[in-house]
This record gives sequence, C-alpha cells and structure tokens, in this order.
Amino acid sequence: MMKQDSAKLYLELLKKTLSFSLWPEPPIPLGVFNETRGPLKRAAVFMLSRVLATRDIVPMKRRNITDHQRKNGQFWPLYADTMIGMKRLDQLQTAVETVLSEGVEGDFIETGVWRGGACIFMRAALAAYGDSDRRVFVADSFEGLPEPDAQRYPADRDSMFPAERYLAVSREDVERNFAKYGILDERVVFLQGWFKDTLPSAPIDKLAILRLDGDMYESTLDALGNLYPKLSPGGYCIIDDFFLDPCRLAVEEYRSAHGIEAEIRIIDTCSAYWRKPRQT
Repeated sequence: MMKQDSAKLYLELLKKTLSFSLWPEPPIPLGVFNETRGPLKRAAVFMLSRVLATRDIVPMKRRNITDHQRKNGQFWPLYADTMIGMKRLDQLQTAVETVLSEGVEGDFIETGVWRGGACIFMRAALAAYGDSDRRVFVADSFEGLPEPDAQRYPADRDSMFPAERYLAVSREDVERNFAKYGILDERVVFLQGWFKDTLPSAPIDKLAILRLDGDMYESTLDALGNLYPKLSPGGYCIIDDFFLDPCRLAVEEYRSAHGIEAEIRIIDTCSAYWRKPRQT
C-alpha cells in the first residue's frame, strides 16, 4: 500500500475516533445541559439530581442522535473530542491536503478549541504527511466564552454561551487529549487567554489555515482582525459558526470593510469557508 493511502486511512479512522462516530452515543446524566431548560424544569432537575446524589444515584437520559446530526455536528456530544461533525472534519482534511500539495506557506490555528479535536486532527495530518516545519496554534481562554460587552458589541447582548460551563475545557484537559493521541510536542503551541489579549502578540508570521470557532461577534472580530492579514494567499479561512447571527455579522462587516470578495463556500448547516485570493 502506498504511503499516501496509509495516511488517508489513518486520518479517516482519526476523524471517526475524535467525533465518537464509531460508537452509539451513550446516555448522559440528566443534569447535563440543564441551563438550556426553562426555569421550572431546570429547578426540578436540579432538585431531583441533588436528592438522588445522596444515594449515589445519577439519573440518566438517552438521546436519539441521527446520522444527519452526526455528520453536521448538530448536537453537543458528551464523549467526543470534537463537536464539529464529519462534514467539517472532511473539509478540514481537504484544506490541509490542499495547502500542503500547493505549498501554501504558514502555520495552522484554531481560535476556540473546546476539547482540541480539530487542532489534534491538524497536527496529526501534518505528521501523517511528513511535514516537519509547520506549527499548530491552539488559541482559547480555557475558561469558556467571555461575558458580552454589550455596549461595544451589541450583537452579543443576548448570548447565552458565557454561562454554559460545558464549553469551558481546561488547558490541562486539552493537553491530555493531545497526549493520548501521541502528538503533544513542541510544534503544538498554546495561546491561553482572551483573544483580544493573546492574538495581537501571537508569535505568528504566516498562516495557511485560519479556523475560527469563537461563536460570538467579539471573538470572531478579534480573530479576523488580528490573524486574517497573516493568512497567505491560497490559505483557508474557515468560519465554524457562520450561521450564528453574531458571528456572521462580524464576518460580513470585516469582509466589507477590507474589500474581501472571495466566494464563501458552505460546508454544512453551521459553517463555511473561503480561500484568500492569490496575488496576480
């Protein structure tokens, strides 16, 4: 078997492993995602879980996850290392393979990494294809999302994401996830903190892949403003949350302000990308 075929088989298996697609989604504790329920149901579930906990009983709930939801990343998984779904993982693989084959210069970055799955995949792909120069930047607060600055960024006023502790994954947990796949090394660079603090001074000269997963208007604008100028011609700008209104507004305003006319291509029900035009 050719080396290229072996790399593709490895990456296919890795995508299925990172997304927990090889196994049925197990039941989850009833109290998980309680913030998404209404006040009365939230209080009832809290009290029930608290009472049963005194007897070492954890009430569970089974979720019926469809293949469509898995492929499009339309649910919040409890056990997977990524929530972006197979279509976005497939697109990310295509992006990596394209910039490598075309010699597009620069490192890779994701802004907003959750458990690190997309960054793990990018680092693994570099290893699979024998690239020994590029780095993967892992940018996150590792504390969840920032409180909305409604005065400066009114589009974020009603965001519920900052209150969702499920989205807060510690740096230590992300590092452990890299380590369990055998790819935690010096070419994995962590940028810990709010984007407005870390991205302006990030030690990045050029990027070939810029993947944004910050959910909110402010986070999206911080990432684009500080990193898009470093994206090489031919590089990929991937917007994971393109169909969330605050994120899309930030993208549209940035593109308009900077005269970006590259075609936006839809990946799935959540995300989109474009390639930075090559200079003529």
